[in-house]
Amino acid sequence: MEEFQVKDKNLAPQGHLQIEWASKHMPVLNLIKTRFTKEKPLKGLTLAACLHVTKETAVLVQALTEGGAKVAVCGSNPLSTQDDVAAALADSGVHVFAWRGQNTEDYYKCIDKVLDYKPSITLDDGADLVGTLHSKRSSEIKNLKGGTEETTTGVIRLRAMERDGSLKYPIVAVNDAYTKYLFDNRYGTGQSTIDGILRATNTLLAGKNFVVGGYGWCSRGIAMRAQGLGANVIVTEVQPIRALEAVMNGLRVMTMADAAPIGDIFVTATGDISVIRKEHMQKMKDGAIMANSGHFNVEININDLDSLSTGKRTMRPNLEEYALKDGRKLYLLAEGRLVNLAAAEGHPSEVMDMSFANQALCSEYIAKTAKLQTKVYTVPKELDEKVAELKLKTMGIAIDELTAEQKKYLSTWEMGTT
Repeated sequence: MEEFQVKDKNLAPQGHLQIEWASKHMPVLNLIKTRFTKEKPLKGLTLAACLHVTKETAVLVQALTEGGAKVAVCGSNPLSTQDDVAAALADSGVHVFAWRGQNTEDYYKCIDKVLDYKPSITLDDGADLVGTLHSKRSSEIKNLKGGTEETTTGVIRLRAMERDGSLKYPIVAVNDAYTKYLFDNRYGTGQSTIDGILRATNTLLAGKNFVVGGYGWCSRGIAMRAQGLGANVIVTEVQPIRALEAVMNGLRVMTMADAAPIGDIFVTATGDISVIRKEHMQKMKDGAIMANSGHFNVEININDLDSLSTGKRTMRPNLEEYALKDGRKLYLLAEGRLVNLAAAEGHPSEVMDMSFANQALCSEYIAKTAKLQTKVYTVPKELDEKVAELKLKTMGIAIDELTAEQKKYLSTWEMGTT
């Protein structure tokens, strides 16, 4: 089998430096790696990973490898791979099949190449690897002990598979761990999305009408960071509780149809399709900017944008200008793909430290559990809390412990008002 496929193996020296820099800011994962080096909990197992091939992912791969696993990895988005990191992984003996700028055919070929290594455990980000296994290579599922899923979009797909009886092996929803979504989704997506928008446009956010599609954890983070930079944040939602929360957080809430004529910058992060579509684009002001931080490039309907346009041109890296038939210009960032990874570097290492600590510990959990049921699991509470405990420890932060009296009080019902 092919050992690896990357854009340029000569980029490896810079990639090793990138990985070293990330590792310095991922102390929790390094503690796990140190233990894995001694205990080898993944010895004899092959892990197939479809993840964003970034410097942080490389630190996770190192930990899994130190744990005794053979790892094959491909990218989970055509534009998110950091080519120097992919080269460094190949240089380290990892079976990596990823490069930035893949077309759809190459993207799925790389997933197939990773699956050719006949994994025991899968690590997915968006469920394309799991989807490929179920739709095209279902005969190989019998070899799997289980898998993990990194992101909200993937968990949505997997729970849909579970509901209709299509899921054929157990998956742990890493995304749903508190130490993942409260930090990665909120602080990671918030900072990295703004980073991507600024790198692509260098526009001033202060004073702009900044429209955020959705108010889940990722959107909360985006709204919070945009508000912090002086933007006038508008939220669109379909769920009343989330919409009410946005209102109580001091944000304007309205429909996308009402936001379209007044928005300067639009960012989607819902996990759903056609959040911004023709009827909205037709109302947008000249010069409006659109970006997406949801996993797939379906939240902004690009076919609709093309149908309204007479042509497009690339103004800057990751910034395309669409000339509309009525003379207006609309701008799309990163082809409508994940702007934080396509136009920037993704989440900061410090927050991925917790997310990938969950990935490593859940891989160990799957490896050590004799038989898991075929369903979508939540991350075991003890693993989730262990990640938080380690993170606080590495930050030099101590917290209180319950006294014996307090534990007794919380475990009984007799004592009330005294």
